[in-house]
Amino acid sequence: MPSSRIRFEAHKSESTFLDPRKGFEPSRVPFEVRIDPLTGRTGHFSHFGAIKAQALPLDAYASREIKGFCPFCPKNRETYTPRFPGGTLTEGRPARNQAVLIPNLYPYDIHNGVVIMTDRHVATLDEFDEQRLGDSFSLGIDFLKEIGSTDLSLPYHVMTWNYMPPSGGGLVHPHQQYFASKYPGNQYMDELRSSARFFDEEGANYWVELAGEEKRLGRRFIGSIDGTHWLASFVSLGLLGEILCVFPDTFSVGDFACRHQDALVAGLIKVFRYFIAEGIGSFNASLSFGPPGQSFFSTHFRIVPRTFLNLRDYASDFNFFQAVLGEPVSVVMPEALAGDVRKFFT
Repeated sequence: MPSSRIRFEAHKSESTFLDPRKGFEPSRVPFEVRIDPLTGRTGHFSHFGAIKAQALPLDAYASREIKGFCPFCPKNRETYTPRFPGGTLTEGRPARNQAVLIPNLYPYDIHNGVVIMTDRHVATLDEFDEQRLGDSFSLGIDFLKEIGSTDLSLPYHVMTWNYMPPSGGGLVHPHQQYFASKYPGNQYMDELRSSARFFDEEGANYWVELAGEEKRLGRRFIGSIDGTHWLASFVSLGLLGEILCVFPDTFSVGDFACRHQDALVAGLIKVFRYFIAEGIGSFNASLSFGPPGQSFFSTHFRIVPRTFLNLRDYASDFNFFQAVLGEPVSVVMPEALAGDVRKFFT
């Protein structure tokens, strides 16, 4: 029987005009508006197939002329990156193999750690193997766990990752950011409040219900790895879609165990294989942990491909819809995205 707890609502329509490509004959072009089943926010789907990921000039980013000065490179790191002061929290610059944890020189919050992921200034997606990803995630997550056990005034914990220039990252050198905060962002807080409301009204965890319903329907479900569930989001935050991973039995950073991290790394490597096959070379990602003491907001990871619209003007894939209307737009239908990514999970 279909679940009555989650509603996938989509409104299909079309625009009609006289098309110069067809001798000004009438053309009907479809688009779709979907409503997020958790938050109620809308997202547009249009321009189907019109935008493709642009291949990035990776060799150029490593050249002396473009690279310039990078504080994250090993020869500069000791002199130009900050260190943790110690005391009750991390001291110095903790490291695991090539992964190094430092404070953010320009912090966004009270506790803002940066994990320098590799010694290499430019690391391609196929270079992020189990060890590199595992070292980076474990270093950052242990940092959040330490904060969570010593500073209860900052209940929200998030990992964020901008990879390569289209993502808006200030440095090409691969790095992640880890925050403990009272103000983790509007997306996080909308999902947290909506998850609490869903739990009160339906008596169930939304994220568990979502994973179960998507798996039953099969349209947007990608695969499962050791109890984690990967799917294409019904409403995509990115122009080229969005992939979501739900950890149904993990609610705060303290719950996040080695097996959860291993599942995240294993799934992410599969997603990277899909990105490589599609020529996607940039993304934004986040890993959101709920506050302690609740069971309605499951940990979840999302990754959103990014690209320049072209390499002539380096036009951004971020426009007025996202910047001033707060409306995500996607040119990829989640069902098609799931089908394409699913091949790399089998």
